[in-house]
Amino acid sequence: MDKSPDAFRTISEVAEDLDLPQHVLRFWETRFNQIKPMKRGGGRRYYRPQDVELIKGIRHMLYDQGYTIKGVQKLLRENGNHFLVAIGSGDMAAVEAIAQRRQADQVPLTAAAQPRSDEDALVGQPKVKPSRRFFGLGKSDDEGPVQPDSSKLSRDNRALLQEALFDLLECKRLLDQVR
Repeated sequence: MDKSPDAFRTISEVAEDLDLPQHVLRFWETRFNQIKPMKRGGGRRYYRPQDVELIKGIRHMLYDQGYTIKGVQKLLRENGNHFLVAIGSGDMAAVEAIAQRRQADQVPLTAAAQPRSDEDALVGQPKVKPSRRFFGLGKSDDEGPVQPDSSKLSRDNRALLQEALFDLLECKRLLDQVR
């Protein structure tokens, strides 16, 4: 017997429906605070239908469109959950409506803030200074990488390592698909 479309789903049901490993769903919960499954006794997760639709949109943008996690986070920040839910469900009319609404909400630039011609732009130099924050690079010595005899990583370094591990696992998955 199939569940009602409005029924809550377990993590195994969502993972099977979306062809994702369960650990990826748990990881995405740490990266996308918009994914909030209900947790019952023993830590069992139950996903609402809107959670599943949002995950479909995130999966589509990451796997099918080639976005990075940070790119999808930016999409969520700029356009909201409804945008990715519409993408996940394939509702292109809603996607267009959200994009048009967002474009209409943007304030036009004043004459002083208008970008100048391409000739005035600096060529060969980045407009924003690149961040060198990667495992302590660019920080002072007391903020740098953890010493070999230390038994713990900083919170930032642990998050960077987790993200690098996820990216490597994703690369492996893509390579396995090609083989």
